[in-house]
Amino acid sequence: MAITARHTATLALAHALSAADRGLPVFPLSPTKLPALRSPHRGEPEPVLCRGECGRPGHGVHDATTDPTGVRSLFTAAPWATGYGIACGRPPHHLIGIDLDVTAGPTSGPASGPTSGPTSGPASGPHPGRTSAPAPNSPPDSVAALQQLALQHLFTLPETVVVLTPSGGRHIWLTGPPNVVVPNSAGRLAPGIDVRGAGGYLVGPGSVTARGAYRPAPGTADLAPAPCPRALLRLLTPPAPPTRAPHRRHGSGAAQEQPARGHGLVQFVRAAHPGQRNTRLFWAACRAYEHGFGETLTEPLVDAAVHTGLTEQEARATIASAARLTAGP
Repeated sequence: MAITARHTATLALAHALSAADRGLPVFPLSPTKLPALRSPHRGEPEPVLCRGECGRPGHGVHDATTDPTGVRSLFTAAPWATGYGIACGRPPHHLIGIDLDVTAGPTSGPASGPTSGPTSGPASGPHPGRTSAPAPNSPPDSVAALQQLALQHLFTLPETVVVLTPSGGRHIWLTGPPNVVVPNSAGRLAPGIDVRGAGGYLVGPGSVTARGAYRPAPGTADLAPAPCPRALLRLLTPPAPPTRAPHRRHGSGAAQEQPARGHGLVQFVRAAHPGQRNTRLFWAACRAYEHGFGETLTEPLVDAAVHTGLTEQEARATIASAARLTAGP
C-alpha cells in the first residue's frame, strides 16, 4: 500500500512538472480534489485575508506556479498529494475550463472523446452514446446544452484539450484574452455546465482522486488549449444589465441620481463573499459604465473590492475589462 501511494505521489509530481513546463501554473491536490496543503493561518484569532503574500504555502490556487523548483517544494511539503490543480485565468494561457457534467445514467452510454461531442461543431448530432430519450431525474445533458448554445449563438468549439473525469464528465480547455476576466460559475451558462475562470482551478490530467483518475480524451493530449470563440466568451462574462433611462424627479437630474446608484453598487461589491468577488465587481462596473459614471466610480469600487480581499491590481483589471466590454465595437 505504501509503495502504491508513493508511486501515485511520484506520478502526480511528474504530471504537474510536465504541465508547468507548458506554462500552466500548478499546485498539489489531495484525493478529495481539494488543495493538499492546509492554510498556514488556521487557528489565528482574526480572519486573515492572505493570498500568499506571507510567503508560506497553503493558500490553495494562489500557490500555483510554473517554476519547477517551486512545484517540487510544494509537493515535498505535501507528500500525500495524489494530483495537481491548474490555476485558471493566469498568464500566459489565461485558461478557461468548461466543465460538462455528463455522468452516465441508465439511459446513456459512457462519455466519448471530443470528436463526437461539442468540439466537432455546433449541434453536430445527438448526444454521443445516447440510446434513448433521457429518463426523468436523469443527469443534465450538458453536451446537448452546449451544442444548443453553439447553434443559438453561432460558434464552433475548436479542437482543443479535453480531459475526461472519473464521473464520466469532461473538461474542455480554452484560452482567453488577457484583458477579459472570466468569473467562475455553476450552472449559469446552462444546467450541468460549470465554468472555471479567474481564481478557480481544474484538476490536471494524470491526477488520481478518491473516485478515480483524470485522463486526456483520445487525440487531445498533445494539443494546446485553443482560443475561446468570441461569441462563447461573451456568454461566459456576466451580462450587463439592460440600459434604462433614469427616472427624473422634479428638480433633480441624472447628475443627482448617479451618486445614489453608485453607493448601491459599491455596497453590492463590499458584501461579496469569496468566490463571487470578481463576478460582483465586474457586474457593478458594467452597470456603472452603462449608466455613464463608470470612471467616477472606479476608486470607490476598487476600495470596496480590496475590502473583500481582492488586490488592487486585480480590482483595476476587472474594472478595466468591464469598461472595454461596455464600450461596444
